[in-house]
Amino acid sequence: MVEVQMRINGTVRSIEVEPRVSLLDLLREQLGLTGTKKGCNQGACGACTVLVDGERINSCLTLAVQYAGREITTIEGVAADGRPHPLQAAFIRNDGFQCGYCTSGQICSAIGMLAEHRAGVPSAVTEHIAAGPAELSGQEIRERMSGNLCRCGAYNGIVESIKEVASGDLDLLEGAR
Repeated sequence: MVEVQMRINGTVRSIEVEPRVSLLDLLREQLGLTGTKKGCNQGACGACTVLVDGERINSCLTLAVQYAGREITTIEGVAADGRPHPLQAAFIRNDGFQCGYCTSGQICSAIGMLAEHRAGVPSAVTEHIAAGPAELSGQEIRERMSGNLCRCGAYNGIVESIKEVASGDLDLLEGAR
């Protein structure tokens, strides 16, 4: 066992963990944070997406010990002051979920994706890379979210939810931690 310390959803935690345990398994099995889902366990579906220092990662592909001293945000930590995160509210308004299994990963990924876009990080379909962030088109959102699968096919609602939040006050994303 190895003792690691990390900030999870705003709380510093000291945790004893086997060196070969994934971050996903630590979150779900040791800490009871079951909002992060185990889908494929191979990094292909995005259901396990969490934010590490504000960047999205597939938690099933990483070892928990790699994130000692880092800030981990799961779906349980994106709400602020007892109110849902703007993306959570938008997913509800726009039917961005059906069974809900992928939703936590979709929301965490969208939070990270919007931060990437705002920082000017281009995608494979960005037209004018040097121009900086432009309004997110449906095609741009779909490309940037392509690592997150929804077996129910709620993609239109997911895209509309992200568009709604992206067109609003992006500073709301800062308060998600």
